Amino acid sequence: MRVAVIGGGRMGAGIAQVFLSAGAEVTVQEPDAPAARERVERGLALAESKGGAAAKEALARLTMGPVPADADLVVEAVPEDPALKVAVLAEAESRVGADAVLASNTSSLSISELAAGLDVPARLIGLHFFNPVPVQALVEIVVTPATPDRVLQRARDWVGRLGKTGVVVNDSPGFASSRLGVLLGLEAMRMVEEGVAAPEDIDTAMELGYRHPMGPIRLGDLVGLDVRLAIAEYLHAKLGPRFEPPAILREKVAKGELGRKTGKGFYDW
Repeated sequence: MRVAVIGGGRMGAGIAQVFLSAGAEVTVQEPDAPAARERVERGLALAESKGGAAAKEALARLTMGPVPADADLVVEAVPEDPALKVAVLAEAESRVGADAVLASNTSSLSISELAAGLDVPARLIGLHFFNPVPVQALVEIVVTPATPDRVLQRARDWVGRLGKTGVVVNDSPGFASSRLGVLLGLEAMRMVEEGVAAPEDIDTAMELGYRHPMGPIRLGDLVGLDVRLAIAEYLHAKLGPRFEPPAILREKVAKGELGRKTGKGFYDW
């Protein structure tokens, strides 16, 4: 199997890693190729230290460069900018064969709207991986009314080959996971804003009381508060006032307090 991943950031590198570990030939298209390759190498080495596939053997199947013409699957993992996603997907479509499947790793954007920019919209599906990709067991498989059964079945097979569980979700703003997860995170932020409790206490309540592996505020810091804000604004526009971002979130993003990646968000990292 030959897989192309467009975008070599944290998500793209993680997606490339899991396909390499599953035995696929993988090409990563990323302007900063050395940094992307280093992320994949680091991830594979960590996985090997915990009993995973041999890093050296997996890396032998990694190529940095443009989407190859013989790719079976192309996974787009660029930032949540609809215009950017459409552009890279359309460019990829022009390079691959008619039987190749295109997938977007978007966590909230409409697959139908992204697909409208392609010559063959039905070949695009959503494969929403979760962060960190090598650890998280879930993949949302997002389908549209135009998705052929054969494309869905191929997506199910690929997700199963990765040792992950796929859930099928009809195309809708935020799908299932982001819609519920963002709503919980926004309400937790409002509770901080209103002085109901400190972030760490809200998180502990959800971790111990509801068995969440990580509280919603810490998770927001981990994902990136700028990412949280962008998704919330999109869902607010599509689904209404219950997704309106709280002022405290806008203020933190404006100050550059984006969470773990900047060293400060609701927590100090």
